[in-house]
Parts: sequence; C-alpha cells; structure tokens
Amino acid sequence: MNISVIVPVFREAKTINAFLENVQTVFPAPAHEIIVVDGSPEGDTLAAVALPRVKKIHSGRGRARQMNRGAAMARGEILLFLHADTLLPGDAPELITNLLSGDKDLVGGAFSLGIDDDRIPLKIIECFANLRSRMTRVPYGDQSIFLRKDYFERVGGFRDIPIMEDLELMTRIRKQGSRIHILKQKSVTSSRRWKKEGIAICTLRNWLLRLLYHIGVPAGRLAALYK
Repeated sequence: MNISVIVPVFREAKTINAFLENVQTVFPAPAHEIIVVDGSPEGDTLAAVALPRVKKIHSGRGRARQMNRGAAMARGEILLFLHADTLLPGDAPELITNLLSGDKDLVGGAFSLGIDDDRIPLKIIECFANLRSRMTRVPYGDQSIFLRKDYFERVGGFRDIPIMEDLELMTRIRKQGSRIHILKQKSVTSSRRWKKEGIAICTLRNWLLRLLYHIGVPAGRLAALYK
C-alpha cells in the first residue's frame, strides 16, 4: 500500500531540509511520495527545499486548506498528514500498511503522542493526551493522522476552518461510526511551542480552546486566541 506523506508548512525554510531527509529515509521513493504544501504567499519553504523527489505545491494559507490541496494531488492509497516539527519511527510505513491491510474495516488511525522533551510536566501532558485519544478515538494532528484516500474523499476531507480542523474531522469520523486505531508507537513532536510560550500558558490555552470549540464557539473566533 503506497503512502502519500502530506506536510503542510508555513515559514519552515530553516529546518525543512533536515526534516525531509528524515522523512525520505522513513518513506523512501518510489514506494511512497512526499508532498510539501506551502501556505506562505512568498513560498519561501518551497524555495528552500533542496531534496529531489519531493512534490512541491503552493496553496492558500490554512492547514486544512493546505492538507486538502495535498490530498487532491496525492497518488497513494493512504494519506498521512505529518507536521513539519514531528518525526515518526523508522518502521512507520510497515506499521501503517500492516494495520490497514490486516483490518479492512479500519478507515485509518494515528500514532500515540510523543514530545521531544524529558521535563516531567511535558511527560505528564503526553501521558494524558494518549489516554484521552485512546478513550475518545479522536487523535489530534500532532499524532500524525493517516486515512485511506478513498475514505478521506468520501467524507469530504478537512473542513476549511482556520483551527481545530483535525478535531472536527476525527469527531465527524467517530460520529459516522467509522473505525480508526491508535498505534502504541509514537509520533514525536517538537516542544518548541511550549518552550516559547511556557508550559503552563501553552497547555491552559490549548485546553481552553478545545473547551470553547466543544461548546460551540466558531473556529474563526478561536484562531485569534491561538496566534
């Protein structure tokens, strides 16, 4: 089963090549493809990409819009949505394909969350995030969500909203009764936002945003709080 790795980016020029080197090692061509979708008007991240066999696409800004654009251009049977500050285990392709080929009723899945920081508060956050996603079956984007392409197209992809697009899609999938699986292996994301904003402030803001979203506050209003 071929995998299309879709990476939405916005001003990641400084780190994009080191990141893509890792992705190419894990998802080698021609078995898989890597699609970088740049939402910056300047296209600076695309201009910085120096590695071959990377499909480069320019898009309007917005992670949902960028990921939908990448999905429309993808050739793989499986779509994997990977953040540009996140790394997957070396056997990720086998984990994904074995899972979906072994259970035809599964429409997709995600990895468990890992954070590249050993500080105790972040390990607690990691633990609670994984417990929540296993209980709710609603993983977030930094868990590297993957879906069968035909199913993704059938449900209409991501809603074109400025924030919470991952939560909205996975909640919609759950309400439809479709099944996903959370792998025990980790999708390791950067702690850079926690470092920049502070662990307490960043975590409380994220919880507040999710609470407000669940009680019906429009995503457009929430986006201003996330910046």
